[in-house]
Amino acid sequence: MQIARRFPTLLAAAAAALTILSTATATAHADPGALYNSAQDNFTSGNEAAGLADLRQLLAESPDDAQALSLQAIWSDYTGDLITREVALNRLNGIDGKLADGTRNLFRAIGAAVGTLPNPIPAIAGPQTGIAVLGYGLLPDGAMRPELVNRLQAAWLQAIASPMSPILVTGGNPQNGITEAAAMQGWLVGHGIPASRILADHRAGSTVQNALFGVQMLKDAGATSAIVVTSPNHIRRAVADFIVAGIPVVGATTSLEQLVSQLPPPARNSQRGIYLDTSRTLRLPAER
Repeated sequence: MQIARRFPTLLAAAAAALTILSTATATAHADPGALYNSAQDNFTSGNEAAGLADLRQLLAESPDDAQALSLQAIWSDYTGDLITREVALNRLNGIDGKLADGTRNLFRAIGAAVGTLPNPIPAIAGPQTGIAVLGYGLLPDGAMRPELVNRLQAAWLQAIASPMSPILVTGGNPQNGITEAAAMQGWLVGHGIPASRILADHRAGSTVQNALFGVQMLKDAGATSAIVVTSPNHIRRAVADFIVAGIPVVGATTSLEQLVSQLPPPARNSQRGIYLDTSRTLRLPAER
């Protein structure tokens, strides 16, 4: 009788144990794509510890995931964990050498960007150095905001100092049917710059896209390096993105607005935006 009474209890305990085991197995074998996306969300929101924990779990399941290894190296660098960065890079080198090289170039780009000083004095360059002018949001009627006019004034001085350089204007985000690039192109032509010198990228909706689309256009025009022109508070992120996108940056020209406040190199916690942008320029995340 006692065994009969206890049988339902034993069944319930067994069912509970199976549920726990099933949950643990599901957790242990979490979807790599979900973990990767969770890591990216955590990095974007500023929770690097949680993002790196996601990547560790992902790599425990999929140790040859090249994108995860690259991200682990990038965010370990940001947090100052150089041992984990180098271990991840060494593993990545044996799996995807091209991505490993791109990740190392990203570190060089961030170093170069952090060391960049906003400079209102134009550089002198030849025809193989392009001038890349980054857009800024237009007013609803398509008119340019003062911030963009400031960038164009700096670009005009740079164009005069380097009369043989091709000029890239990059920015989509149309307002009243006018893209940022179209507005910039019109301003430069109206101030005496020949239209034949100007390359217009009407697609870019971000600094990352400025770099990805613009670098290809500059290369197609024969440029092997670039001078980036934007606002002082934007110059370091732009420089890093253009380097990661594949072209050396040999100059960084800015307007005078906000210049003094942007001269000191940014502290590590102020570099998050550069790390986020450069990882996206490296095409992380890619489709999974």
